[in-house]
Amino acid sequence: MSIRNPRHLPLACLALVLALPALALAGGHEKIATLQEHALPDAPGKKGLLIEVGYKPGEASGPHVHAGAVFAYVLEGAVVSQLQGQAPVTYKAGQSWYEAANTPHLVSRNASATQPARLLVWMLLDEQAPVLTPLKQ
Repeated sequence: MSIRNPRHLPLACLALVLALPALALAGGHEKIATLQEHALPDAPGKKGLLIEVGYKPGEASGPHVHAGAVFAYVLEGAVVSQLQGQAPVTYKAGQSWYEAANTPHLVSRNASATQPARLLVWMLLDEQAPVLTPLKQ
């Protein structure tokens, strides 16, 4: 199909619009910013990590696991989260949840297709542990 032909433009636009949700849900496009990272002298071998996770409208993280405990707090917007063995839950600004270490996080996505969402996340990890490990799909 050639977009140079004006008759094909509506079809090209429709194809793009239909593809956008699938691209947004593909995961891995969230913005992760480390705000603080500190070794914990009273917990040898452990570190505390404070991060901000930002989701554009419709964005999602891929399924993943954290090697340490996680406390998540919604700063802005709403986020759908689903841990293995649990139903999906929509958390709005001001709400929070806990994830035990090594619990598969199957769904983490912005609940809105029009508004951004932001999370503040505090983690307790082994000093050498990564922030997250992607799960095989």
